[in-house]
Amino acid sequence: MIGSDRPRSARPVVYYNFVVHVRLKQNTTVSVRLSKDEERVVRQLARRQRSTVSHVIRSAVSNLVQNEERKALRPYDEVADLIGSVAGLPPDLSTTSG
Repeated sequence: MIGSDRPRSARPVVYYNFVVHVRLKQNTTVSVRLSKDEERVVRQLARRQRSTVSHVIRSAVSNLVQNEERKALRPYDEVADLIGSVAGLPPDLSTTSG
């Protein structure tokens, strides 16, 4: 790049623009930067599935979201809304219940 002090990356980078389906049937374009190896893998998956690169990436994002939602919460997270919700108990209950 002319006038830039930063060295150019030794690895080539591939850019993809694809459409993500969101609520109310609106579409949003998102740019994703992939390495050559990542591009190769995505293209191979698309060919194997007889699908598009965009569909493969959308499916991967959807699967990631589903996996994150299935992750078990910590026990604290499960009862966080209950902590301090009972009135009339001694304030040092947790230290004396041992």
